[in-house]
Amino acid sequence: MCGLFKEKFNIKVDVIAVGSGKALELGENGDADIVIVHSPVAENAFIDYGFGVNRLSVMYNDFVIVGPADDPAGIKGETAPDAFKKIADKKYPFTSRGDISGTHKKEEEIWASAGIKHQGEWYIQTTEGMGRTLQIAQEKKAYSLVDRGTYIANQDKVDLVILNEGDSRLNNPYSVIAVNPARHPDVNYIYAMAFIGWITSPEGQKIIGEFNKDGKALFNPGSHK
Repeated sequence: MCGLFKEKFNIKVDVIAVGSGKALELGENGDADIVIVHSPVAENAFIDYGFGVNRLSVMYNDFVIVGPADDPAGIKGETAPDAFKKIADKKYPFTSRGDISGTHKKEEEIWASAGIKHQGEWYIQTTEGMGRTLQIAQEKKAYSLVDRGTYIANQDKVDLVILNEGDSRLNNPYSVIAVNPARHPDVNYIYAMAFIGWITSPEGQKIIGEFNKDGKALFNPGSHK
């Protein structure tokens, strides 16, 4: 997508693919011009502390809980907190990114709503990206929380299946935010706003909606939702 923006505006775009926590840290330090993130509470703090401006919704998907097809903890069809509680009660392996990413923060919200202290050998913090975390879940026959887009992108690499979906607590909105030029005068604010305007325009939103793997959409357009 950034390649299309580059072609249209003749602007060089460098993409740094990291979790939301690290992305917001880069923004705080003035090491990025914009951030695209999915961690609403952290985004609010980023804005409130003056690090970001002009936050707009850009797209959305949802989180799903995946695990072995035989579902040894019996979580299929449960709400997200009840599913997590069953996994913890039975001490079945669970892989967590453990990296303050948007996915990790969502996971922490679910553990909190379930009233569970997630600790012990069964709880595996990978401190890796989501793709690697899914691979470790595969190796350990573990459960994991993943956004649907990443699961679709990695579905042919793992045997894990979706066991829980559709809970409103699993909604996953993404925002695009410009780094505040008043805080960091060296950021490329003009082109950052050009990118934000383009990605939230009908053209940019159409590209997001058409982005898929094997006919399965990874994200849904969200700027006019």
